[in-house]
Amino acid sequence: MKDTDKPQVRFFTVDGDDAGQRIDNFLLKTLKGVPKSMIYRLLRKGEIRVNKKRTKPDYKLAADDTIRVAPIRVSEQKTPVSTQLNSVASLEQKILFEDELFIVLNKPSGMAVHGGSGVNFGVIEALRALRPDTKMLELVHRLDRDTSGCLVIAKRRSGLRFLHEQLRNKKVQKFYHALVKGRWSPKLTRATEGLKKNDLKSGERVVVVDNVNGKESETRFKVLQHYQGATLVRAFPVTGRTHQIRVHCQTKGHPIACDPKYGHPEFDQEMKSVGLQRLFLHAASIEFMHPRLEKRIKVEAPLDDNLSKALAQLTKAKD
Repeated sequence: MKDTDKPQVRFFTVDGDDAGQRIDNFLLKTLKGVPKSMIYRLLRKGEIRVNKKRTKPDYKLAADDTIRVAPIRVSEQKTPVSTQLNSVASLEQKILFEDELFIVLNKPSGMAVHGGSGVNFGVIEALRALRPDTKMLELVHRLDRDTSGCLVIAKRRSGLRFLHEQLRNKKVQKFYHALVKGRWSPKLTRATEGLKKNDLKSGERVVVVDNVNGKESETRFKVLQHYQGATLVRAFPVTGRTHQIRVHCQTKGHPIACDPKYGHPEFDQEMKSVGLQRLFLHAASIEFMHPRLEKRIKVEAPLDDNLSKALAQLTKAKD
């Protein structure tokens, strides 16, 4: 091994954008390829120091802190994301809004937001490959793999913190469009069933209604258009539970079209006959306060061709 290949002591100076972040989270983001267990071990042994002093994982960084990391070997990602893949290259054309703080993307259905669980890469890894010179790109929130629509990525730590605070305080409005089975009554405007995650023996995760042990959940609904045998509804998730809209629709007797987990096989076959090839759940818009513009902005994502063409094949019914 050449001397130049040996691990070196590394120094990082914290800028204002990373100030306030826990050091363990900072290191997980900065030391790519280093396992979380190793980072905690290095902190415990004093091989990672802040301003020459030992520190704990929950220490919150301050601007101009100097972090010293002892020599460690960083294993680089073995299979870097290829920017030549159509699914990756097309993401640039999916950008709905971008400034110095945020990217709002119209995420395609079938693409995970991040890699893991058998997925080599997701939206965030693909964007990082497309934008290698961008210092930071982090997911603000998530969407299910099969769900399309508005996804916000932060380009600055300050923007990420700002939107996370708004999400905690329910100041972000996310509206979804879903095509569901049957005729949804305009009087059905809320679903408040508690939801609980269950892991099956197969390893698959499903969410079930459990008003005793489940987490408090609320989704608000509005009918957009009745069709023969189906309804297009707008869903506003007040809470943000896993698969919330999908399960709330199912428990009200109106499962979403082509939902592989919570759908209705006969209805799904009907929808496939008009060309629908994916889950009909789309994050149609997102609205939040922009810290730099000092006003609320709303970004809307158009339906993809498969969803819009499927709707065009349906017969509208009278309200």
